[in-house]
Amino acid sequence: MSSDQVFNKRRFLNLQGIIFELNQPLIMGIINLTEDSFYADSQIRNNDHLLLMVEKMVNDGADIIDLGAQSTRPGAISITVEEELKRLIPAINLLKKHFPDLILSIDTFYAEVAEKTIEAGAALINDISGGTFDEAMFDVIAKHKIPYILMHTGGKPQWMQNNPTYKDVVAEVISFLSSQIEKLTSRGVYDIIVDPGFGFGKTIEHNYKLLNALSHLSFLERPILVGLSRKSMIYKPLITNPENVLSATAALHLFALQNGANILRVHDVKDAKEIITIFQLLKQNDLNT
Repeated sequence: MSSDQVFNKRRFLNLQGIIFELNQPLIMGIINLTEDSFYADSQIRNNDHLLLMVEKMVNDGADIIDLGAQSTRPGAISITVEEELKRLIPAINLLKKHFPDLILSIDTFYAEVAEKTIEAGAALINDISGGTFDEAMFDVIAKHKIPYILMHTGGKPQWMQNNPTYKDVVAEVISFLSSQIEKLTSRGVYDIIVDPGFGFGKTIEHNYKLLNALSHLSFLERPILVGLSRKSMIYKPLITNPENVLSATAALHLFALQNGANILRVHDVKDAKEIITIFQLLKQNDLNT
């Protein structure tokens, strides 16, 4: 076994030379450079708004900022590589100028976008397709030896929610992630974060089965990221909208942490930080440990 493999199995993550030990969960703040994100309050209006949003997230405790330039909500139509880069590169340049130590994740499934944003200063790539939408993605990740968020999705956003069907959603998601990890490690990529893909090609019942079985992903021996924040799996059963489910989101975040989540991808950084503080107190005072 290589030293890189041992390094990752010990729950460390190397982001731009900064070593994060994942005994303490990390927070990834969501920034959307789009006009059609499912949660309107996360949409960026202009450069000043972008700087204010990122500054607030950093001050509230975000470890990573996840920058996305196209909506991947159910039914969304994909934009081109050129349009995505047109939105992302100026934003990366602006953020790196004002926050030189900022750890930026880029939410993209295009290999060319990954390549150019890494060259512009991105620290990791967050790919909703797990390498299935662009066959060149894994080669780009291997070339740059950059951490990669490997997510499971049930298909492209345009149609992923059209009757998603599984014989065993937990087994199939884990099998997919395991297969893709093998492809990445064969290329020399070991800094891999896994994400079961809540809300991507899954019914509400599928999502809750996955969340209940989240600890099973520990068999993959990789850090686990969860993206639950204000999603339809929360607001639809409550017959409300994304704006009104902060407390319910918080409940699921605590449950996810208790079941092995290492990174929370969130809209509300301050609230996530408070949840992590309480979670750490629970762990430190567990009479069974």
